[in-house]
Amino acid sequence: MESGSYEGVLLGMGNPLLDISAVVDEAFLAKYDIKPGNAILAEEKHLPMYNELASKVNVEYIAGGSTQNSIRVAQWMLQIPGATSYMGCIGKDKFGEEMKKDAQTAGAHYYEDDNAPTGTCAVCIVGGERSLVANLSAANCYRSEHLKRPENWTLVEKAKYIYIAGFFLTVSPDSIQLVAEHAAATNKVFMMNLSAPFICEFFRDAQEKALPYADYIFGNETEARTFAKVRGWETENTEEIALKISQLPKASGAHKRITVITQGCDPVKTFPVIVLPKEKLVDTNGAGDAFVGGFLSQLVQEKSIDECVRAACYAANVIIQRSGCTYPEKPDFN
Repeated sequence: MESGSYEGVLLGMGNPLLDISAVVDEAFLAKYDIKPGNAILAEEKHLPMYNELASKVNVEYIAGGSTQNSIRVAQWMLQIPGATSYMGCIGKDKFGEEMKKDAQTAGAHYYEDDNAPTGTCAVCIVGGERSLVANLSAANCYRSEHLKRPENWTLVEKAKYIYIAGFFLTVSPDSIQLVAEHAAATNKVFMMNLSAPFICEFFRDAQEKALPYADYIFGNETEARTFAKVRGWETENTEEIALKISQLPKASGAHKRITVITQGCDPVKTFPVIVLPKEKLVDTNGAGDAFVGGFLSQLVQEKSIDECVRAACYAANVIIQRSGCTYPEKPDFN
């Protein structure tokens, strides 16, 4: 493919969140009732935490949100200007401006809400492991009206691959449905992520509605096991679960469904991962998103699944050696 034909080939939709990232201690987690490795939505009790994190000397602000991370990593891996685009909702505020600066290269088309502040995600790092508490704010205000505007719908029409993290099911299931049905009707590749155990548990109906359209499903082992448990599947074996997910009904027969389940530093099913010595691990925030971004960067070039997984492992390996979902200027993946 010529680089011109890659224009807008990959579209993502999701919750843009500004990561407020800092190294904390166990006491901080206990104070706000957070478990290591959590990925949860903020409740009342968590709200004071954002200011406390922001006051820390080592605090960093990084444009985040699961889908946006994946799209930015895919764009970085591709090194073809304009290959990706992204939609989500931010507020008209300082954090929103930060986000716009950071996400330009990923082709972000934000819906800007007048009344809600830009969404934030507290990234609490203890011993390299991250716990995430998302305060969606404006990200929660995305509406399908924005999607239907001609200048935005053209992004959907241009894209050949569409990726949406499960987190977006809590915000705009009707937007997901519009895009999913479009993909099925036009033979495009539609992809989703299980994203978090709470999505599989509490947003099962919305998930159930979108799943038949998904040609690729991503997730980690915890999410896969929760997904299975909710459906009463009597197995904890991630390989079996991945197989069962692949066999769930599909809305269109154009593509076979492929399920990709990651297992931290264990091999991705039958694919080896790059083992990183513990002292090189900075933080795991964005590792799963980067994995997907690396995967997508090869998928849109119609590379084999082996190549997609190799790129996915490479991207995740780069990200965990850095703070947040950030990367050097150019990849050295070959």
